[in-house]
Amino acid sequence: MLLNSPRLNDAMTKYDLAAMVAVAPENVLYTSGFWCLSQWIRRGPQAFVVVPASSQGEPVIITSTSTLDLVADQGVTARVRRYGGFTVDTDRSIVLNSVSARQAELYELVADDSAVSGLVAEIRAAGLANSRIGIDEVGLLPGDIEALKSALPEVTWVNASSVFRWVRAVKTAAEIAKLKAIGEITERSISAALAIAKEGVTESEMARVFHSHTVGEDAFPVLGCIGFGERSALPNVQPSDRALRKGDVIRFDVGGHFRNYRADIARNAYFGEPSRDIEIKYNALNEGVKRAIEHVRPGVSASEIFRVVVEAVREAGIPHYQRSHVGHGIGLDGYDFPLLSASSEDVLEDGMVLCVETPYYELGRVGLQVEDMVVVRPDGAEMLTNNGDSLVVIDR
Repeated sequence: MLLNSPRLNDAMTKYDLAAMVAVAPENVLYTSGFWCLSQWIRRGPQAFVVVPASSQGEPVIITSTSTLDLVADQGVTARVRRYGGFTVDTDRSIVLNSVSARQAELYELVADDSAVSGLVAEIRAAGLANSRIGIDEVGLLPGDIEALKSALPEVTWVNASSVFRWVRAVKTAAEIAKLKAIGEITERSISAALAIAKEGVTESEMARVFHSHTVGEDAFPVLGCIGFGERSALPNVQPSDRALRKGDVIRFDVGGHFRNYRADIARNAYFGEPSRDIEIKYNALNEGVKRAIEHVRPGVSASEIFRVVVEAVREAGIPHYQRSHVGHGIGLDGYDFPLLSASSEDVLEDGMVLCVETPYYELGRVGLQVEDMVVVRPDGAEMLTNNGDSLVVIDR
């Protein structure tokens, strides 16, 4: 199960909400188990999920008729409202399998005119038209909230995107299993990419191997920053035809997604014999991540982790080290709560999954970055990925 139901119910109690409405694709998936394809490829709410408070009923999906095949094929059990028209013909002489039969059943539902009108109708039908309702405002299009306020003047709408992010910050066991799987796939994809490292290999060729290995393990590409030499210092480097040469750092800031859950890790390799300066800086960055992992516990503030990391890197070899943050949560989104920054008010909780990172860029010369994924546990950090102790050196 993806949804952390007790945490969601706690949030609704805290803010005195009779229901919450998921709009953004991550929150629609999280609250209902429904992956709505159209929401992930274009803007705007093609689906809503109405989640009543625990005592008032089960989640209800409001989605386009054109996506009902996904509801059926994914085995989604939540109640569904459909809107809009879409034509699929049926040969009455054919006995439908369970997926097609479920799809045909869903087509028999009365259709609303639009996503917003379907949401209005569901709120009225659920007896929530005089309630406080949290809504995931980030996923709405301009004019949507005005239309809802006009149609439901007695509803008190509460912006709740940050509440959904707070709920998602603590992962269930099923979520952590997916995050562990994609973290391990990403590590193996890096190893496969480095296996082709030789003089003349291009960033694009290495990226092709990296992503191909990810796909070969039934995951999908998301993030692929792979840079050589001076290009490793470009924070968001995209693979090019730059060829690998002796004396180059290879920097990976990469990750795929597996069953919709994300990885984000960073690794470095050196092609040739690294200078003492590179070793010192790499070791300092690695020490910062290790020190953070030692301090990870429930109840520790995100700002304290930031302080520990920056101080460790400075003491270990980069005295001028500066960062805006040294990590973030990860899950369905690449940047879940918490944010490990100096000004963050977030506090670590059991079950949070963090990316702890120490990027460092010297423009025109070198970029180095260590990043690992860990779970916050009562007795410390559980490693989902492991950078190890030493800079990878390739000499062939």
